[in-house]
Amino acid sequence: MMNQNTSAKIKLIVLRTITYSFLIFMTILCLIFFYIILVNASKSHKELLGNFKPYFSTHLIENMIKTFKDTSYVNVPKGMLNSFIIASLTAMLTTYFSALSAYAVHTYRFKGRKFISTFILAIMMIPSQVTSVGFLQLAYQFNLTDNIWMLILPSIAAPSVYFYMIQYLKATLPLDLVEASRMDGSSEFMTFNRIVLPIMKPALSVQLIFSFVASWNNFYMPSLLLHDDEIKTLPVMISALRSAANSQVDAGLIWMVVLLSVLPVLLVYLFLSKSIIKGVTSGSVKG
Repeated sequence: MMNQNTSAKIKLIVLRTITYSFLIFMTILCLIFFYIILVNASKSHKELLGNFKPYFSTHLIENMIKTFKDTSYVNVPKGMLNSFIIASLTAMLTTYFSALSAYAVHTYRFKGRKFISTFILAIMMIPSQVTSVGFLQLAYQFNLTDNIWMLILPSIAAPSVYFYMIQYLKATLPLDLVEASRMDGSSEFMTFNRIVLPIMKPALSVQLIFSFVASWNNFYMPSLLLHDDEIKTLPVMISALRSAANSQVDAGLIWMVVLLSVLPVLLVYLFLSKSIIKGVTSGSVKG
């Protein structure tokens, strides 16, 4: 009996050691790219032209000051502001209207309800690059390029966010609560805004985070729609800098801009990781 217990404990220790070793390896693998960006952002242009050396230099503050002051190539503060405005509005509109659509499909019983739900989910199977062709033709036909609203308003239709929201509602929202609210004389929007949204707070939080990060990192559509330097987003500016990297552009400035583009995303995941985990797991058990 003792030998069996000892053998089981040894197997458990070995299994934990392998598991934690794998997790540590994957963590290092993920963080090493951030480390490389941070190291390169601390170096001068001359140092970056040589071979890569994995230690910090002394030009981090200098590169940061240069990035915000030197607007001869790209206006980084303006690009960060544009990216923040687009990402914030996109996240809020995507989350709110997806939750509203999910609420309508979940609570109402009407003809064509199943078809609408299936149609929305079917759109998820269509690659965004396919639909972007017609969207770009429409934007150019009506002279709607160089307009940040062309990046914000289409985000209202987000099938993947809708799918997440309706699954969450099915697990957490009792229809009796909605019926009781209606019997008390509450309007549909009041019921949704004051009763349903607080229940969906974990789901709203995680989708706000994911939508913000996705919009912040979006390069494809902004690069095709935005040509005016005053409204370009940060990823588009980074692409412009990288295309000019072989000329007279300071390589330290390029890496600093890359660091500034990654930093907000890293901070969002670092400080809001608990909200992400809670939002993902809260709807897994039906209340």
